[in-house]
Amino acid sequence: MAQTLYFPLLLIALCSISECVQRQYHFINELKTRTVAQQYCREKYTDLATVDNMNDVNQLIKFVKVNDRGVWIGLQGTNDIKWHWSSGGPVLFLNWASGQPYSRNNCTFTKNGQWYVGACNATWTFICYNMSTGLVFVNQMKNWRDAQSYCRQNYIDLVSVRNQNENQQLEKFINDNQISGSAVWIGLFRDPWQWSDQSNSSFRYWKPGVPYSPDDTHCGAVEMFDQGQWSDYSCSGSQQLPFVCHEDKLIVIQQKLSWSEALRYCRQNHVDLVSVQSEEMQNEVMNVVKLASTEAVWLGLHNYCSMNMWLWVSGDMVCYQNWAPGNGSTPENCELENRKGAVQSGGDQTWISRPESHRLNFICTNY
Repeated sequence: MAQTLYFPLLLIALCSISECVQRQYHFINELKTRTVAQQYCREKYTDLATVDNMNDVNQLIKFVKVNDRGVWIGLQGTNDIKWHWSSGGPVLFLNWASGQPYSRNNCTFTKNGQWYVGACNATWTFICYNMSTGLVFVNQMKNWRDAQSYCRQNYIDLVSVRNQNENQQLEKFINDNQISGSAVWIGLFRDPWQWSDQSNSSFRYWKPGVPYSPDDTHCGAVEMFDQGQWSDYSCSGSQQLPFVCHEDKLIVIQQKLSWSEALRYCRQNHVDLVSVQSEEMQNEVMNVVKLASTEAVWLGLHNYCSMNMWLWVSGDMVCYQNWAPGNGSTPENCELENRKGAVQSGGDQTWISRPESHRLNFICTNY
C-alpha cells in the first residue's frame, strides 16, 4: 500500500511547491507624467506595469517605496467597453439568454442555464473556483465586487467559462446543487479599461468606490496608503507620479523548428522552452502566442513514455493542465512518434500533442 501511495503523494508535494513569477517589476521613484512614464518604460523595459492576479499585486507592492502618493501602472481608461473574465482570461465563449445583454449593467449572473447582465450592486449567491476542489458554491448574498473579493481571498476567483465543455460542467454543478432557478454571479464583467501593453488581462484591484471616471483621460495608479489597491487619476494633463515598469519574460520565436531544435535554441539564447505551471502563466502564454506565424507553438512539454506521463523540461510535474479534447494521453506508439506538447495559436489556445519532428514556432522564457 505504501508503494501505491508514494507516487501520488510525491506528485501532490511537487505540484504544491511549484510557483512561477510572471514578470519582473521595476519601481522608478521619479515624478513623471503618465505619457513620459509610459515612454520611459517602453524604452528601458517592456511597458508600464500590467497586473494579472493577486500574486502580481503582492510582488508589485514589494517594490513600491512611497506611501504618500499614487504610483502609475499601465491601466488606462478608454471609450470602448469590453467583456472580461475576473480571472484575467480572454472571453472566447458566451452563453447569453435571448435578448441579452440588453442594458448598461456590467456584471453577469447565470439562471436556468443561461447568462444575464445585472446591476453589479445587486446581491446574489455566487460560484468560485479552486485549483484543487474545482467549482465552489457560496450560499451568501453579496454584490459582484464583494463576491469577487471573497473568491480571491478564500479560493482563486469567480468562475470563468472558456468553452462549451466548461459551460456544461458549470450547468451540471448548478443542477447538482439545485440552484438552477436562482440568480448566481459568475466572473464575467465589462469595463472600458485597457493595459498599456495591450494585454488581455482583466484583473482589477480597485479600492471601494472607484473608478470615478472611466474614460480615456483617466489612468490607474497603485496607492500604498490603501494597501496597494488602485485608484484612478487624471492622466491627460501635467499630473506627475512615480511609476512601475514591467519586463516580460516570454518570447515568441517565429522560426519553424522541430521541438529538439527549439529546445536547443532557447537554452543557447535565453533560458529554456516555457513551462506553463498555472492558469496565470497560461494567460501570459495566450497574450504572446498571438504573435506566432504557425497554427501551434512548441512548449517545454514532453512525453516520458516509460512512465506514461508528461513532464516539463524544467523538471516540474504537469500540475495545471489545459489539454484540448483528445490530447494529453500517452499514445501507444509514443516511442516511435516521440510526442511533444504545443499550444494552439488560435481558438481556445489549448494544448495539443504533436510528433517532435513537426516544425513550429516556439516560446522561450527568460525566467
